Amino acid sequence: MKPVVPFVPEATSHERDMWQEELGRTLAPYATVKPFEKLTDDERQTATVAIVANPDPADVAALPNLVWVQSLWAGVERLTAELPQDGPLIVRLADPQMADTMSEAVLAWTLYVHRDMPRYMHQQRDKVWQEQLLKTPQERTVGVLGLGKLGSASAQRLSANGFRVLGWSRGEKTRDGIICFHGKEGLFNLLGQSDIVVILVPLTSETRGMLGSEELNGCKKGAAIINFARGPILDVDALVAALDRGHLSHAVLDVFDEEPLTPESPLWQHDKVTVLPHISAPTITGTASMIVARNIRAYLESGRIPQHVDRMQGY
Repeated sequence: MKPVVPFVPEATSHERDMWQEELGRTLAPYATVKPFEKLTDDERQTATVAIVANPDPADVAALPNLVWVQSLWAGVERLTAELPQDGPLIVRLADPQMADTMSEAVLAWTLYVHRDMPRYMHQQRDKVWQEQLLKTPQERTVGVLGLGKLGSASAQRLSANGFRVLGWSRGEKTRDGIICFHGKEGLFNLLGQSDIVVILVPLTSETRGMLGSEELNGCKKGAAIINFARGPILDVDALVAALDRGHLSHAVLDVFDEEPLTPESPLWQHDKVTVLPHISAPTITGTASMIVARNIRAYLESGRIPQHVDRMQGY
């Protein structure tokens, strides 16, 4: 009899059904994927690996013998915050397609700012026919905060399209064609030079509130901010203040402290903010399911657990 792998998501019924079908198909030769609520008592007791997507911690706790959980998302800050330190190991989704998708989004929205699209949208609204001065990518410096897989892929794609690219990481790193900085001094060095700042660091205790009033005031005057990481990394009140007084020119926000963004949020109507519904790098069901199936198959056959999250670092 094939082992049962619990599926523990917090998602809409449509998303659950979509994932259940794809995961069930890709894992069918090795295991049976079963929704948490349909597990028998014996299946809950014997499960040693589960597939999760922002699960209710109580559901995970109801699987007492879990060795590890496979997340369907690259971001695992909720898991690291809510699961006990001595709980199951956490494996984040490492999908190469996600890096390609994110780098595409970073390039697209960098070009949106670079080619003055927000200003032209305002001109259309006001029925103004006016050409703006066009800069070349070589005249524009883009700073990428975070040089993990997503940040590195994005920085390289920007560089390949002619931009001068700076990169920042907590510890010292090197990337071909990228001018790299690290630490607090390096962060302010990057911010002071960048025309566009792209946020791609993971959310941890150290990056929460990482860009506040001091950091935003340290940005180059007229710079734009693109946040494709997590909402709490950026102090939105400080951002709005910097936009209102003209120190920053625009912000493209795809992530927020609370999602969906509430209808009452002033960000919807702010003329220097572009609001996106967390679409910069959605998980692709097909490619992600194949990676999950490969990881779980290897575990079932050999006991090998994929590289897992360092709970001290949070990623």
